[in-house]
Amino acid sequence: MKAFKLDNEPKITSGFKAPDGYFDNFQSKVNQRLQEQEMPVISLFSQRKTWMLAVAAVFIIGLSIPLINYMNTSSTEIDKGTLENYLANNADISNDDIVELLNEEDIQKMKIDLKIDDQELEDILTADGQIEDYIVD
Repeated sequence: MKAFKLDNEPKITSGFKAPDGYFDNFQSKVNQRLQEQEMPVISLFSQRKTWMLAVAAVFIIGLSIPLINYMNTSSTEIDKGTLENYLANNADISNDDIVELLNEEDIQKMKIDLKIDDQELEDILTADGQIEDYIVD
């Protein structure tokens, strides 16, 4: 292989050359061009209107999200009919299991006072034509 020496080879020029006297009046030419071009005036009110509309849209969305969540939440209370049907259809739940889940206040609410005197009871039973079905041997 032939040895390569940078000092002995002819130099290659880049091909770029500034014209003669280009930088002599460069500053005055630049200043003249800057004064000829007027800067465009951008009004702050046109941008402010867009920002105000964007802020109003965000504000409306921010207020509507809790309202939509409140409207979509269902109540956690179960009506009596649904609860009664569930307990009737699920026979694997014993009375003891139900009593364990109730507190004293719930048990007090379930108490029924049946104060019927003997005469009223006798009248009701005699009015019923199937009294024999109620009598137990």
